[in-house]
Amino acid sequence: MPNIQLLFGPMLIGVFMNMILYGVLIMQTLTYYQTYKHDAPWIRYLVLYLFLIETLNTGIDISIMYQPLILEYGLPKATTFFPTMFPFQPISVVAVSTPIQLFFAWRIWLLTRSPWVPILIALFAVTSLAGGIWTATMVAILQLFSKKPQLHVPALVWFLAACAADVLITINLVLTLTKKKTGFVATDDAISKIIRMTVQTGMLTYVSRVTLQLQPSSR
Repeated sequence: MPNIQLLFGPMLIGVFMNMILYGVLIMQTLTYYQTYKHDAPWIRYLVLYLFLIETLNTGIDISIMYQPLILEYGLPKATTFFPTMFPFQPISVVAVSTPIQLFFAWRIWLLTRSPWVPILIALFAVTSLAGGIWTATMVAILQLFSKKPQLHVPALVWFLAACAADVLITINLVLTLTKKKTGFVATDDAISKIIRMTVQTGMLTYVSRVTLQLQPSSR
């Protein structure tokens, strides 16, 4: 008999957290479009794309939990087969994370004019994308919770590459922005705020990825 707490508990908590962060995302998107009206059109379209994919991802997460806990409650297949929408979850995640990482790689290149770190970030981002697609494909093929350990290798490629890209982005932005300080209080305060936000968001992303990877596997 599968351990229901280990099987669905971490997933349900993850969906709750995702819903909270989705509310924050709505406010951030609204603030962006109200404040940065003169950004390049492609950046505004990128923000819209990310918001739409995050909305889709939130719907997928809800569906993943609704199927076994409500539609299939008490049925053996609820703990035997992956939810129908499960293969789409890795795809939706990397569809968001990869463009963001590539965008920051481009921004770091603009700030430093050095290609090496941006190229390394881009390589990790593309590797993460490949890992996410690989994971989704394996989920669709395996279909059974009992075969979940076979997802560990593709999931490790996905998560570790994404973590490496996020850490590189955070470290390089902090170092680069620190060097941009001018000695003027107003300018330096603005740069310090950007650095704090970079560290906080980068650390949150890194911890969330590691936490997901360390979730216990169902037996």
